[in-house]
Amino acid sequence: MKLNKIHHVAIICSDYEKSKDFYVRVLGLKPIHEVYRQERNSYKLDLEVNGQYQIELFSFPDPPKRPSYPEAAGLRHLAFDVEDIQAAADEITGRGIAVEPIRMDPVTNKKFTFFSDPDGLPIELYEQ
Repeated sequence: MKLNKIHHVAIICSDYEKSKDFYVRVLGLKPIHEVYRQERNSYKLDLEVNGQYQIELFSFPDPPKRPSYPEAAGLRHLAFDVEDIQAAADEITGRGIAVEPIRMDPVTNKKFTFFSDPDGLPIELYEQ
């Protein structure tokens, strides 16, 4: 078997409208398909990152909280590649989101930073 690429990442949120606003307005991801699944009392929103379908945003009634930050078992964080880390961090901060200080990866010598989505999922910006 040969894995070609990551097809998508699924995220379960506690407040669908708040998270939809965050991923669409704050991060600028493009909605490509949204459906309400009545049998699950759940929304599913497919989002595009730079022309590729990559994120599924789900709502479910009363999902459990994330156990810790950021070392919970399972997905540790979601990372996005950006060209200019300072400009990206400034843009996110300008939209009312707290961004950690920019750090340097000691292995790659690339800059990175973190912030959180509305449910506390760590999101990383990593400079090319």
